[in-house]
Amino acid sequence: MMQVPDFKNKRLSLVSAINRFLTSVTVMSGTIMVPSLLRDLPVEDGDNHMKSNVSEQKDMYDNYLLLKSIRNHIEWGIQDEQVKSDLESIKAREEGDDCGELQRQFHHHLDGLYNVLSKLTQQANRVTNRYTKELEIYDLGR
Repeated sequence: MMQVPDFKNKRLSLVSAINRFLTSVTVMSGTIMVPSLLRDLPVEDGDNHMKSNVSEQKDMYDNYLLLKSIRNHIEWGIQDEQVKSDLESIKAREEGDDCGELQRQFHHHLDGLYNVLSKLTQQANRVTNRYTKELEIYDLGR
């Protein structure tokens, strides 16, 4: 019998985390009508007004582009051409900096997660097919 997870565990699920991220980026995209106004605004971490350890982007505009790029990658598996071109311009401005490190880490882990989930999906399909085959043999034997 399948158990329904309690609320606390559901909050910690990968799907919930992805949905929260996608929702936050969608709200961000809908709120920010003129993204270029974010250029040269320093990346600050809440009340501390210090650069965040999570974000290595030069300014808030770079953060905006990175987040939209990651959202597109999660939703569509590819990057929107405009976002791709914007990210290339960031890299050109930041030669030698760690601007894309967060994005590279994300893509590395996302690719790994995708590969593992693909293998698990194949395994689940094999189990299902084997079960179905066994039922057919059982029914023929009757």
